[in-house]
Amino acid sequence: MKGHRMNAQGYGLMLGMGILAAGCLTNPCETAAGCDPGFPLVGTIRPRHAREIRSSTWSVGGETLDRDFAVYGNYRQYLGPLGAKAIRVQAGWAKCEKTPGRYEWAWLDEIVDDALAQGVQPWLETSYGNPIYPDGGGTGLGAGLPKSPDALRAWDAWVKALVARYKDRIHEWEIWNEPDGGHGITAEVFAEFHLRTAAIIRAEQPGARIYALALASTGKTEFTETLLRLAKERGQLGLIDAITIHGYPKNPDDTGAVERFRELAARYSPNIEIRQGETGAPSDKTVGALQGVPWTELKQAKWDLRRMLAHHGKGVPFNLFTLCELKYNQPRMTGFNRKGLLRCNEDKTVAGPKLAYFAAQRVFAIFDDTLERVADFRFTTPATEKLAVFGYRKKGDGGTVVAAWLCGAPPEDANATMPVDLAMPGTKFTSPVYVDVITGDVYGIPADRWSADAGGVAFKQLPLYDSPVLIAERAVLQIEAKRTP
Repeated sequence: MKGHRMNAQGYGLMLGMGILAAGCLTNPCETAAGCDPGFPLVGTIRPRHAREIRSSTWSVGGETLDRDFAVYGNYRQYLGPLGAKAIRVQAGWAKCEKTPGRYEWAWLDEIVDDALAQGVQPWLETSYGNPIYPDGGGTGLGAGLPKSPDALRAWDAWVKALVARYKDRIHEWEIWNEPDGGHGITAEVFAEFHLRTAAIIRAEQPGARIYALALASTGKTEFTETLLRLAKERGQLGLIDAITIHGYPKNPDDTGAVERFRELAARYSPNIEIRQGETGAPSDKTVGALQGVPWTELKQAKWDLRRMLAHHGKGVPFNLFTLCELKYNQPRMTGFNRKGLLRCNEDKTVAGPKLAYFAAQRVFAIFDDTLERVADFRFTTPATEKLAVFGYRKKGDGGTVVAAWLCGAPPEDANATMPVDLAMPGTKFTSPVYVDVITGDVYGIPADRWSADAGGVAFKQLPLYDSPVLIAERAVLQIEAKRTP
């Protein structure tokens, strides 16, 4: 059963300054950013550096470095402490090849090698075009594919050289970005272009994983169907390991595209995965998706959390757009894209982390690959409001984590709660705690608020709101003492 919001007391938002402590970026000065359930405080979620996490399906955006809309060196210190295990990077043909036949790799070497040293695996996107060649395409979104024979030969050579250089460090490749965005690229032309490029990658690195399409529009399937049909006709479905989809709905719980594209891919191959390749909310007035909506840091954090956990609850690998705010300077788009987890100054230096940074950090710390999704998690509730509820089980000890929130409407800039009864048949708890992911605060659930028997466990009057909270076995979590401002 699912539900939405009921008005109650709102809580103020105060953000403290982030500091580096014990190898992890933390925010000890957060107060009342989320929902205080009135339970005894146990502590707070301990952040984990990416080097501490063996594996997970979480990625963060490092986009547009090929066009210098952000500077990697300005935000590198925030990457490892965030805890995401991968970063999406556009490899930038035009930035690599400024003179025909000569490649400049130093800028990309810096990103790849530094990210790996921090425990974060880059995945590289082959894009965009290169205007040093006639009909070579442009350097940004919507500028078009390389078309002329000379440009295509140069593209092939660059892709081959790129993979040859990084194949000892990079294992995942994405081909182009949002070709379906209404930029004059047809589905038929792009299908040919993908298979051409993927064949070069596979020949140079047989074990590579190749991601297709990076779809801007998840409401249309023309590009996907055209590519899958052509690949099947040519016996080249093996050149598509996954389809990446984007999407920026007002309600972050809208994941209908996942099932739509899973069903479509399954008609051609059981081996093609659907991945969320780019999505996130801004914290203020922005260029790009979700502009025109009044945003705050609290609404951004809630939107991101719900988007992340709605996908994770359906087993979808997820890339959060993006780590740092981006300063666009192109004819089609000029100004700041405020979807970054880090605030950016006019000179592209970092002003500091936002609330969404710390919220995402907690998700990455908790939901690694040792926590298994319970695909058919069962729950019952008398609530008539729409609820999102997903269950997980810790490998080894079997400890349970349940994520729940009110999902019927987009997040608001206030924390109105409603009391919800939740019964979970077949689930066990011995020492359950309540976690507000926005603040990271962990609370003990009083004995009079829950009961267990052979049939399962039931919770009474749990305060839920339009941001995820966790009901978790205490032993599953890494908890530290709450720092005072």
